[in-house]
Amino acid sequence: MVDYALRFLVGGLVVSLFAVLSDVLRPKSFAGLFGAAPSVALATLGLAFSKHGGDYVVIEGRSMVLGSIALAAYSCVVCQLLMRAEWSALKATLAALAVWLMAAIGLKQLLIG
Repeated sequence: MVDYALRFLVGGLVVSLFAVLSDVLRPKSFAGLFGAAPSVALATLGLAFSKHGGDYVVIEGRSMVLGSIALAAYSCVVCQLLMRAEWSALKATLAALAVWLMAAIGLKQLLIG
């Protein structure tokens, strides 16, 4: 229970700090980008470090980077399907899930083994 409370407090603090940073930056569309993913990742890595140590955090951080690359590939495919092929949002996102899965598994096999 204490772990969840600490995660809540650290996550909330980091989200707040990133929200202030995004408020200063232009364009305002950065607010969502800086408000969620980086703050949750930093809070998770900080708590993992305190609980499991540095070796564990290296693996977690590497997994986060590979996951973000796979998400970028997914996002690019969705954009192309929506804009160029004029697919519906549901059809494009469901089709792009295969790209995300292949990218995530492929990067893991290629870089981690």
